[in-house]
Amino acid sequence: MPTVWIEDILGAGFESTALEVPAAGGRTRRATLVRHLPANRGPAQGGNVVLYLHGWSDYFFNTELASFWHQLGVAFYALDVHNHGRNLRIGEPDPADAAADDSSGADPGARTVGGGDLAGYASDLRDYDDEIATAMAAVRQDSAARLGLAEADIALTLMGHSTGGLVAALWANRNPGAVKALVLNSPWLEMHRSSLVRRAAARVLDPLSRLKPEAEIKLPARGFYWRTISSTAEGEWDLDPDLRPPFAFPVRAGWLSAIWHGQAEVDKGLAIAVPILVLTSARSVYGPLWHEDMKAADAVLDVGTMAASAVKLGSSVTVERIEAALHDIFLSPPEVRADAYARLERWAKAYILAS
Repeated sequence: MPTVWIEDILGAGFESTALEVPAAGGRTRRATLVRHLPANRGPAQGGNVVLYLHGWSDYFFNTELASFWHQLGVAFYALDVHNHGRNLRIGEPDPADAAADDSSGADPGARTVGGGDLAGYASDLRDYDDEIATAMAAVRQDSAARLGLAEADIALTLMGHSTGGLVAALWANRNPGAVKALVLNSPWLEMHRSSLVRRAAARVLDPLSRLKPEAEIKLPARGFYWRTISSTAEGEWDLDPDLRPPFAFPVRAGWLSAIWHGQAEVDKGLAIAVPILVLTSARSVYGPLWHEDMKAADAVLDVGTMAASAVKLGSSVTVERIEAALHDIFLSPPEVRADAYARLERWAKAYILAS
């Protein structure tokens, strides 16, 4: 269990600790757990705690989201998974993944994360399972000590954005009883338009993903979504360009295949028994050229297939479609995310705080 907390890159009110998680082949993966420690502690509502999972090519930076949960009386933690965010060693070899696939013929010592080849890389979404489990155990221990409760009294809600939303849903399905509720912010539950697109593409990609999982898939580099959120462009959020680059990390065959296999599980139907909230934008606007409408829509994923797939997650699913929201609902313009927070608060009071 982690014992050393240091001031986080977010500054006052946030601390972080490194998690060294065992992985295959006697290796370890490094993840980072962040906790919110506001000056005004406030009342705890029945030991409720949220653990947040970021999306692909991303990291946790939304202090407003942490403050929202704190104001509801819910302790807040966030996890930066391996090869993302706070775990990137910019321009340095990553010993955890340097030997991930010696059969590729590449020089392991030359592989770097951050600006290098393995940033964000995972060849199986189950790679994240042990990190989430380790983080949850650490959260239970830490929050119980902070709140003066027994670990058994801690009730965990898992919150995930985009790829983190897909990972969170699959994890909750494989670990029944581990969480009290699930909050998904624009989860990547399906490919654009329909599952037929995913199936057709998977037949082509799967052989390559088995032979050369680290092979880069050349896709158009578009920074439209980044443009809508970064304070250096047309957004309001201060983003670390190394931890959240404008054009995202390279797409690897093994990673994309893993995403599609996860989406296939969702398409068949999951059996999550706890209450689920899915928040999406009201519409999508994407394409090869910038369009001003991208500042009031999801410029990354297809919200139609997302909403249709949401009902396949479990037996109690609420879908909230928010007008003019961005891909990350809680990075939208102030009036839009105020609407989103109001809806999240209403749902949380009914399904988290009332029980």
